[in-house]
Amino acid sequence: MSFLSAIERVLTTAWVGGLWAIGYIAAPTLFAVLDERKLAGQLAGEMFHIINWLGLICGALLLLIVLKRYGRVWQLWVVLVMLVFVANNEFVLQPMMAELKIQGLVDGSAAKSRFGILHGLSSAAYMLISILGLALVGLGFNKPKAQLFR
Repeated sequence: MSFLSAIERVLTTAWVGGLWAIGYIAAPTLFAVLDERKLAGQLAGEMFHIINWLGLICGALLLLIVLKRYGRVWQLWVVLVMLVFVANNEFVLQPMMAELKIQGLVDGSAAKSRFGILHGLSSAAYMLISILGLALVGLGFNKPKAQLFR
């Protein structure tokens, strides 16, 4: 296995493993175990912030590797779409939700309704990123075509 292949596997494992561990194990556990939903939300939000940055870094490096080694269009597009959705969550949706929290999320208010919509969009994007990540893990980054039949 080449050095780039090893780096590629580590980056993919860190990003996708982190997505699944935080989004589908840690965050739901916080809401199930902690009595205070606000605290659970704050902790989950911090974890999502961290995994977003890990995704941005790993995704950018994976893009460079895919461009250098493969020429396989599907991997390029999967990583690119994942990066776009991660960036949207981190730099668009999360700041908008944070601003609404500052305003106060009173039951029945427009702010709470808008927060719910943004949270739903963010959750849907996270699920898409997770599923695309599974595609990367499950289908893998194959060897370049020239090496397939060696």
